[in-house]
Amino acid sequence: MPESMSFSLTQLNISLLIPMSISLLGGIVLLGVGVFNKIKSRDLYITIALLFVIVNLGFLILEANPLFAPGFFGMLLVDGISLLAQIIMLITTLILLLFFMRQNAFDETQNAEFYALLLFALVGFSFMVSSQNLILILLGLETASLSIYALIALHNKQVAFEASIKYFVMGALATAFYAFGAMLLYATTGSVNLVSIAKFLLQHNYEPSILVFAGFTFLIAAFGFKISMVPFHTWVPDVYEGSNSLLAAFIAIVPKIAAFSVIISVFSIFLKSHSPFVEYTLYTLVVLSITLPNLIALAQKDVKRMFAYSSISHSGFVLAAILIGTQEAFSIVFLYWILFLFANLGAFGILWLSADSKYNHSFKSFSGMIKTNSTLAIFLSLFMFALAGIPPFSVFWGKMYLILEALSADYIFLALVMVANSTIAGFYYLKLVVYIFAKDSNGIGDYQPPLELSSKVAIGICAIMSVGCMFMVQNLLDIISYYLKIY
Repeated sequence: MPESMSFSLTQLNISLLIPMSISLLGGIVLLGVGVFNKIKSRDLYITIALLFVIVNLGFLILEANPLFAPGFFGMLLVDGISLLAQIIMLITTLILLLFFMRQNAFDETQNAEFYALLLFALVGFSFMVSSQNLILILLGLETASLSIYALIALHNKQVAFEASIKYFVMGALATAFYAFGAMLLYATTGSVNLVSIAKFLLQHNYEPSILVFAGFTFLIAAFGFKISMVPFHTWVPDVYEGSNSLLAAFIAIVPKIAAFSVIISVFSIFLKSHSPFVEYTLYTLVVLSITLPNLIALAQKDVKRMFAYSSISHSGFVLAAILIGTQEAFSIVFLYWILFLFANLGAFGILWLSADSKYNHSFKSFSGMIKTNSTLAIFLSLFMFALAGIPPFSVFWGKMYLILEALSADYIFLALVMVANSTIAGFYYLKLVVYIFAKDSNGIGDYQPPLELSSKVAIGICAIMSVGCMFMVQNLLDIISYYLKIY
């Protein structure tokens, strides 16, 4: 065989598949246990899921260095961006599973299929963030999305079915946009590999091309659906409302960090062209995504829907870092999302824990909560301070570093928009705190269920990170920057 035709299994770098394989095996084991175990045990299912998540997380942390090499003919690459995204997704799932261990009356959480689908979603997102190929990114995205559609529908309520269908329709539309955008890029460059596309555009000095700009437009619409960017955000409030609180938290964090990781790789190619069309389009969408949801959140009477709109605004902040486009800004993408995830998980976890107290999710239902359930009231208020970006709590540091980076890159107007919207966000987050402390109790939630150890651990992790991040934020940023240098 000629040397040019020689092939070795080592060229595939099969170790790249280990993180995905661990989650996939976990999902298969859960399905098998659910089928063959006659006695359904929710605690057993959660324990199995926790075991595989911890093993996967440990592998990524301990065996990271050997993974930094392309495999499968350049289609897969577990680089710094991929590694950070997968670690964030696994930490999120780990904390959510600790919350799920609390006894509850939701039928979907009693079955093995629910936790298997969570792991299958992780498999899809892991492939998505570890790919350099537009086709494989799409396959990973669709694998994860199909799992989430099913997870929402398992809630088995009218609003859940409506939310699942709306998410499915919007997801199908996003897929169509993505496929058409990828096709246009392939027609222009002759490749679906991101590295090859970047090299082609560089060789041609990023000459203006209608097909390239059209491909960019379709791709930004496709990813806009996934990160709930304005004007592609309309599905978010209904999906949050139709899901249980912890699944809503999963949807708010995991799919978005996966999408942001891909956006960094894809949009960096176009931003390097310094095209006014690309920059002004992203600039406009960033400003709209930060501002419009904030204004809508002010008028919300339901806490879950308020969280939905606020998460859209947080996505706008992160997208602003990608628009700035510096290496430091890319580090802030992950720093911001890490700080956001703990405060967000804590807030949604409180909604989950208070459900047994017969709370609904209206602001009025939390009136006087400090008297009826003081522990949850104090922690929920803490997470509101963190999400509002009040110093020295977690999200404040993400916003501060981002605003400083915007100023250093001469995005003065963008920095002013972020400052103004941070002030607006304080009003609707602190509105809930006012209800908790200053309003009279309406008699809802007089029963105060004891917190189980798993719930205490989950809340403790979120609270420690939301408060103690001031002592570790620079270390976090240094670690993130170290991994991104490999990218």
